[in-house]
Formats: sequence, structure tokens, C-alpha cells
Amino acid sequence: MIGLGTIINTVGIIIGGIFGFLFRKVLSERIQDTLRKAVGIAVLFIGISGALEGILVIKEGVIATQHVLLVVVCMALGGLLGEIINIEGGFERFGNWLQKKSGSTGDNKFVEGFVMTSFTVCIGAMAIVGAIEDGLTGDYTILLTKTLLDIVTVTIMTASLGKGCIFSAIPVFILQGGVTLLATLLVPVFTAEALTNLSVVGNVLIFCVGVNLVWGNKVRVANLLPAIVLAVVAAFLPLGL
Repeated sequence: MIGLGTIINTVGIIIGGIFGFLFRKVLSERIQDTLRKAVGIAVLFIGISGALEGILVIKEGVIATQHVLLVVVCMALGGLLGEIINIEGGFERFGNWLQKKSGSTGDNKFVEGFVMTSFTVCIGAMAIVGAIEDGLTGDYTILLTKTLLDIVTVTIMTASLGKGCIFSAIPVFILQGGVTLLATLLVPVFTAEALTNLSVVGNVLIFCVGVNLVWGNKVRVANLLPAIVLAVVAAFLPLGL
């Protein structure tokens, strides 16, 4: 069944979120804060390892770098476009709307939890590649693996940030479902080089999510999202980034 992978992923996030929310009730504020920072540190290392995988190469027995200029240019231009559009503001307004509709106006971490968790489970090549494979062949193996990772991540994040994290299932369903439906059209776009670029820049953004989890909202990650689009576009330009 085409799209089953996204459905499983969405349900998995909801289940993980519910479990984390129930678990949260028995945790003190001190433990919740420690869990938040623990997840943040893990996300930092996930972002670092993913980015370095695409940046570091071995040439003739010597460690060299690649895609460094790609990261700099895409992050700078992407940040500029994101600030002009104010994507972060849009996410926050949607989060506030969800907060009111879910009767969570007293939860001062709702929007923060929704935004941070959404970025954590949405950004990355696994979501795109898995959704494309699901759309083309019905093979949801990659999304099933992602679901298992997301369940653990969302459970812990919900335990520290509250039930706003559960609603990250919405952007996952929209993003991955959209890619699955458009898989035939997107295959020529997501070449091997484009996916490598997406992975490198996407993991840098995941690192930024980790920064916010550990040190508070220091980076407007949503306003950096255009960097991912620019990274894919760069794969088709003769720039040598």
C-alpha cells in the first residue's frame, strides 16, 4: 500500500508522544530539564556525525573536506530568505493555534515542544528517501526504521517538553505524505548529489536544534529551512560547491 510508511511513522510519533506525556507526570522539573539537555546533546552528536559524513573524505590517505562552501552559502542565503519570509513566525502561529484547539493554553512549553520536535523528526535525508521509495515501490523499510528512531526521540522529548511534541506528527504526515504522492516527479530532482547536499545541510540544521535544546532558543531554525532547498538546487548548478 502506497503511503503506508508515512501512516506508520505518524502513528508511531503519536504513540511515542502519548507514552512520553504519561511518563512526564511522574517526573520532577529537575529530571525533565536533564532529559531535555540529554536529548539535546544526543541531537548535537547526530547532527555533527551526519554532517561530517558528507564533509570529510579520504583522498590518497589524507583526510580532506568537501561541501564546506556549500554549507556556508546555503546557510547564509537560506537564513536571509527565511528571515524575509519569517518561517519561524508561521510555525509559531500554527503552534499557538494548535495550543488553543487542544486546550493547552496553560502549557507554556507547548509551542517550543511542537517546533523543536517537528524539526527533529522532519529534517533529514531519511524522511525524503523513505517517502520516495514508499511512493515508487511501496517499500517502507526506511520509514519503518525512522519510525523506531522517532518513537524513542519523541517519547523523551515529550517527557521533557510536554504534549506539544505529539503534534509534530502533523508536519511529518504532510511532508512525507506529499513527497510520497509526488515521488514520480521528485525522482529526477533528488539525484545522489542532491541527496548528499540535503543530508549535509540538513544535519547542520539538526545540530542547531540540539543547540536550542541544550542552551535554549538561540537559533531560529525554521528561518534556516530554505538552506535545504538551496542545497538541492546547488546540485544542478556548475558551481563546484
